[in-house]
Amino acid sequence: MNVTLWLILALFTKHFIVDFPLQVRYQYSNKGTYSHPGGILHAGLHGVGTYLCLFWVAPMAAIYLALADMCIHYHVDWAKMNLNKKLGWGPTTHEEFWWLLGLDQFLHTLTYIGIVALVTV
Repeated sequence: MNVTLWLILALFTKHFIVDFPLQVRYQYSNKGTYSHPGGILHAGLHGVGTYLCLFWVAPMAAIYLALADMCIHYHVDWAKMNLNKKLGWGPTTHEEFWWLLGLDQFLHTLTYIGIVALVTV
């Protein structure tokens, strides 16, 4: 398997681990409050994970790309939380809640594709 595929696999594995098993109530309950430490912690864990996925391929770029991933992840999650709140969408009341969750995951996917493109082109 080439480096591009390994990086995609590593980033998606990191994404699953940080977004689901490692995300506790303190994080997901506070992602909609701008600058709350819970949301920053969640995004920071994504940044650390991205750095760990990239440092062996592009050590210097890994720092900047991890920070970019952290910032992008933070704002995508913040926007998702606030749209759901503003529109009153919930997991058991509105199909749109799930569409927005899908969009959230799609935007994270595009972020990883962009990161991999930057370090492998």
